[in-house]
Amino acid sequence: MIQISPKDLQKICRQAERTYPEECCGIMLGKIGDEGKTVVEVWETLNAWEEEKWVEFPASGGVRGKERTFAIAPLEIIKAQKVARDRQLQIIGFYHSHPDHPAIPSEMDRAIAWAVYSYIIVSVSEGKALEVRSWCLDDAHQFQEEEILTNV
Repeated sequence: MIQISPKDLQKICRQAERTYPEECCGIMLGKIGDEGKTVVEVWETLNAWEEEKWVEFPASGGVRGKERTFAIAPLEIIKAQKVARDRQLQIIGFYHSHPDHPAIPSEMDRAIAWAVYSYIIVSVSEGKALEVRSWCLDDAHQFQEEEILTNV
């Protein structure tokens, strides 16, 4: 289960709408406890996908461009880790949008995902956020949907 405030969820959806038709992306900082994960801060990042560097990535399935994939620059992740540590938080997950596609992880999403983290996906159609779902990897490296609670 992942808990996120309506304000932070709205921030993610607004970013997804603003970046349409490209995928948006970002980092979620928070805490992990017995009740699951709690988002404390949403860290908006640029989609750093560079086709030239990733053409050979096997999971891309020939996907080209920011309309169908995303990347968060490693320096952004390091920066987020340092900020989280200073605030006694941790990176608890990442989010991105799926322009004109369901909020279901793609094979590319699975290939680049890490265990433990939550992955929120926003489905955006014609510039409007429609559906938000969260996923995490199981022991077999398959995505399982996790409940999103917004009453924080």
